[in-house]
Amino acid sequence: MIQIENLSFNYYRKKEPIIRGLNLTFEPGLVYGLLGPNGAGKSTLLYLISGLLTPTSGSIKMDGVITRRRLPSILSEIFIVPEEFELPPITLSNYVKLNAPYYPHFSNDDMKRHLATFGMDDDPNLGKLSMGQKKKVFMAFALACNTKVLLMDEPTNGLDIPGKSAFRRFIASNMNDDRIVIISTHQVRDIDNLLDHIVMLNENKLICSSSINDITSHLAFLSLRDNQAVDGILFSQATLEGNQVILENDGSMDTRLDLELLFQFALEDGVKLNNILSKNE
Repeated sequence: MIQIENLSFNYYRKKEPIIRGLNLTFEPGLVYGLLGPNGAGKSTLLYLISGLLTPTSGSIKMDGVITRRRLPSILSEIFIVPEEFELPPITLSNYVKLNAPYYPHFSNDDMKRHLATFGMDDDPNLGKLSMGQKKKVFMAFALACNTKVLLMDEPTNGLDIPGKSAFRRFIASNMNDDRIVIISTHQVRDIDNLLDHIVMLNENKLICSSSINDITSHLAFLSLRDNQAVDGILFSQATLEGNQVILENDGSMDTRLDLELLFQFALEDGVKLNNILSKNE
């Protein structure tokens, strides 16, 4: 479990904190979607969780231990895949020899299985790969480390369509009751069917933290024709196909979550969204 208590953070010489007074819990066995506009603090939060940044105030604990202490027992259970990274110009087998010892649960068999999911060779030369191929290899290594916590920042950027499909299979087939996966992304359609829980940040604060089940039990997502009238619309967005709308769900509607539409609603009126989602708690 990851527990975040009264967390605030601001970069050196920045007057306004990028995160202010954040309280949040991440439970094992779930895939979290971390959403927010540019500058909302998503990447910063991942680095704070991993212990790479020091909170201005508050704390982040994994299984009761402050992650910023960077104890070997904690570092071996957290892996972060940043949006941008570099890999050395060596073979993958040499990369594994150098880095796998830091992760006691690393599995070569799992590594080969994850590479196969992405259609990659077992031992490529990392220096000769495209950015998309490097991302596939790095994510395969990350998951093969079998850490309790996997943090991923924009993991589908640079992947082609088959790669994005493989990524969804890659995550879905490797979840277990002990693992926490947190995916920060703008490409919500790449991951929406993977997620168990949504966390949204905006203007240095939390605007939504709810499970997919809670969201769809309180809200209905419909596509309406231009001339179709429906009462009680909470949010509407025009598209080429008509109007995409959100209604409050009285329990009679079973609709699929439209994550992009929910995100726009949250940015427009996060207070109203939270009031609806908190009913009957």
